[in-house]
Amino acid sequence: MIACVLILTCGLLPAGESSARRPPNIIFILADDLGWAEPGCYGNKFNETPNLDRMARQGIRFTEAYAAAPVCSPYRASFLTGQYPARHGILDYLRPNTDTPLSTDHITLAEMLKKNGYATCMIGKWHLSGYRYHGAMKELRATDHGFDEELASEVKGVGNGANFWPYVFRTQPIRWLNIDRNRLGKNEYLVDRMNDEAVRFIERNRDRPFFLYLSHYATHTILNGKPALVDKYRRKHPPGKSVRKRCYLCGDAGLEGDPGNHWAPDHNPHLAAMLESIDDGVGLILRKLKELKLDEDTLLVFSSDNGGEPQVTSNSPLRGGKSSLYEGGIRVPLVVRWPGTVPAGGTCSTPTSNVDFYPTFLEAAGITPDAKQKLDGISILGLLKKPGKENRDTPLFWHYPLARPHFLGGHSGGAVRQGSWKLIEWFDTGKIELFNLASDPSEKNDLSATRKQIAEKLLGRLRSWREKLGAKTTAGK
Repeated sequence: MIACVLILTCGLLPAGESSARRPPNIIFILADDLGWAEPGCYGNKFNETPNLDRMARQGIRFTEAYAAAPVCSPYRASFLTGQYPARHGILDYLRPNTDTPLSTDHITLAEMLKKNGYATCMIGKWHLSGYRYHGAMKELRATDHGFDEELASEVKGVGNGANFWPYVFRTQPIRWLNIDRNRLGKNEYLVDRMNDEAVRFIERNRDRPFFLYLSHYATHTILNGKPALVDKYRRKHPPGKSVRKRCYLCGDAGLEGDPGNHWAPDHNPHLAAMLESIDDGVGLILRKLKELKLDEDTLLVFSSDNGGEPQVTSNSPLRGGKSSLYEGGIRVPLVVRWPGTVPAGGTCSTPTSNVDFYPTFLEAAGITPDAKQKLDGISILGLLKKPGKENRDTPLFWHYPLARPHFLGGHSGGAVRQGSWKLIEWFDTGKIELFNLASDPSEKNDLSATRKQIAEKLLGRLRSWREKLGAKTTAGK
């Protein structure tokens, strides 16, 4: 697919003003473990996301956007490098004591934008390094990869559930975040604090191009929303029966079982509450951009790092969830807004992967990629400007070798999608499955036995791609 070139000039301006329009601000908002069907604009009737829904009406909603991996660290590395996990080598989520962080040999998206005059900021979840707190010999931070600022980021293993000030995980001796003081009151909530930091960054950099990577920890388990919002959703619909007999948040409060509904598998009030808090931040950002007259100068993107966790949500009608190469594990919500450049109210079914953001953002900014950073992604800027006018023939690939099955049920495998056809190769068994996603998005009907020619062609393409990158089907690269 050949993307259109964005002309970064504007019309006639008053005498004395430059005719060159400044490069666009870029804001990338990433939710954690948010399933494809969770936002209201994707048809969810329980969760409430009025600001995301408004963003979709004012921009484009993608229906077949993908994560490059079914878990978090590989996605994040792919976003910043423009490479598939099989190339950059981070194939699974990084453990807190790992000594193999994202290498500084890469020229990251943040570095490219910073070199070209952008202010750069990462707020929230990094998860591309081990931590000295856990004995890692080499810890690399966002500021080592081109970000000027790194705010509300973890300094140790993520303290899931410790989402309120002072951000101390149970009886541990330190905060798990690099937040040294309270700003929003004694009940300060992490999502709210991150949203506040985002707005402050925008205000500080209103007069220059900026790149903001707002990387939420929500809606990762253990889910823990603001009490008033949790009660709101409990009243809206009774939560499903908890999948766990024990919940440490309830246990620490002297309660037995999970009366707080933290592990409800459907109509989870904490997931809905956390998503609403993320959505509140989208609203704050939209209002700030309008207030500062930066609307038409800002490319705003919202997505998720992988599918929803199946213990606390359903990705129906998609099969599977986080950790799985079925659609429920890798298809994600994607909404893009850029008034004056991206047409309002569009829906796009062209497949795209998060490796495409790197070249897309550079093209939008008028920046030529550095030839030393090999890119697997392709720019979709032309598609954003004219949705439906381009078809993607380039295949999408996944490589997810595991030493043992993931605790959420995922298995070692690889996959390729081209057109409406998707093939999965399971490394442990050698079995292959073939699905036509146009007629079977739920992946119920394996056609590998009846459409052997297509299966053989895609399998050959997948194996050839792995061989070219030197990727192995056992754990490790």
